[in-house]
Amino acid sequence: MTNEITKKLRQASDDLLMMSESDYPFEVFLWSNQAREDLTNQKILELTNHPQDTSIETVEIDELFRNCAEEKEWHDEIQKQNVQKFQSLVKTLKDNLTDIKVYRLGTIDIDVYVVGKTLSGDLAGVSTKLIET
Repeated sequence: MTNEITKKLRQASDDLLMMSESDYPFEVFLWSNQAREDLTNQKILELTNHPQDTSIETVEIDELFRNCAEEKEWHDEIQKQNVQKFQSLVKTLKDNLTDIKVYRLGTIDIDVYVVGKTLSGDLAGVSTKLIET
């Protein structure tokens, strides 16, 4: 079941780049048996191998993708296709995971983790990077 989720997330995020001052691909992750206890800031830093003093911000999934998953009148065909891909990624995340949270770790060079719970008690999602100066 869990392999199925990572496969779906891989398909949904394939060839997609998170737009910021630099464009980064998405990586799918699975943390086995980690959904049994609350995901604290300390725990997310441990799971992602970040120092404990890394700054953390939590945002809603719709806020993270607000500029990517909304079609604008001035979009060309490629941008419209990308919007549809982002909408599909968000839908795939929401359809397959519960209690989704988005963690932004660090400043300027920001590691982003979209994390949710699977039915089998794992944590899964996608990660990417944002550059914001």
